Amino acid sequence: MAKPSISKPAVDRRADELDTIASVLPIDRRDELAELLTDQDVETLRHLVNEGMGENTLRALTSDLAYLQAWSLAATGASLPWPAPEALLLKFVAHHLWQPEQRDIDPQHGMPADVEQSLREQRFLRSSGPHAPDTVRRRLASWSTLTKWRGLIGVFSSPSLKSAIRLAVRATPRPRKRKSAKAVTGDVLAQMLATCAGDGLRDVRDRAILMVAFASGGRRRSEIAGLRREQFSVEPPITVEGGPPLPSLAIHLGRTKTSGSEHDEVVYLTGRPVDALNAWLVSAKIETGSVFRKVDRWGNVSKRALEPSAVNQIVKQRVAMAGLEPGEFSAHGLRSGYLTEAANRGIPLPEAMDQSRHRSVQQASSYYNNATRPSGRAARLL
Repeated sequence: MAKPSISKPAVDRRADELDTIASVLPIDRRDELAELLTDQDVETLRHLVNEGMGENTLRALTSDLAYLQAWSLAATGASLPWPAPEALLLKFVAHHLWQPEQRDIDPQHGMPADVEQSLREQRFLRSSGPHAPDTVRRRLASWSTLTKWRGLIGVFSSPSLKSAIRLAVRATPRPRKRKSAKAVTGDVLAQMLATCAGDGLRDVRDRAILMVAFASGGRRRSEIAGLRREQFSVEPPITVEGGPPLPSLAIHLGRTKTSGSEHDEVVYLTGRPVDALNAWLVSAKIETGSVFRKVDRWGNVSKRALEPSAVNQIVKQRVAMAGLEPGEFSAHGLRSGYLTEAANRGIPLPEAMDQSRHRSVQQASSYYNNATRPSGRAARLL
């Protein structure tokens, strides 16, 4: 279906307004969003920024809102209505949670071909097949949150909607997958670092990203992408028996995914990761602002921070260059790899959690259990 016509001045105005909040809410598709989102959408996002909502939450809300608007335009020919009627919510579920076997029988089952094609052309849809239930639930939750922030009451808790999701998930079971199929343990990390041993800016940057992300406790990709010079403070050198003192830095993470809004999380870097980070800062001439930035093909360093997705791409690229399977690793593998490596080296769980900043002992200990089970006494009863 054709999009409703939008005047160019209105689009330009929204693009400018989106740009004013880009420093808080990084946007890599500003012009496309300006066409998709309404004035009220942009005003809602600006309001959320002013309310101090976390950057990761804002990114997710913006991404989901853009997808929902694109889907609504393709499926109904109109922007999202606020509040959304139950029938539209049920249509969203039907378009995204469907059975491949049923589509072979009924071509009308699931997302219509013209809607799917429209979303693909706009790069909102890449994979084929039904969506993951968690993705559908998250987008509905974002839809509900944005409805509440507009001062409206939605029907997201209606029995019909809950039943539709439950039945659709039950009809199309999907095995639960880990964020990264394999952990980036010390041996894997060494192979990845070997691919960025050169003196080029990208090699120096990627080496620093990998070492800082791993050694600081397996930081999340959003935390690495958002690091700024102002978050680092120099610590006294660490004295090591039989060797020279090692440089040390503290990283003030501020609020993280698992901390309170007023809690400043602090982790530490010692030795080689500090050297790798300093080498990047000197090479890229970064004295203030974002630490990890894009480097273009001419060797120019951008003033803007890398997107979190770029950190994941760097991990996969280095994995591939190391001769490993990139589909088996992701940026989260650095996080799980840090705890797995700590377990392999006999580091006590509480000490590792102080650095990883895991809040759940159960979650963190699962990496320890997986690492020690093959050599544990329980596997050697005979």
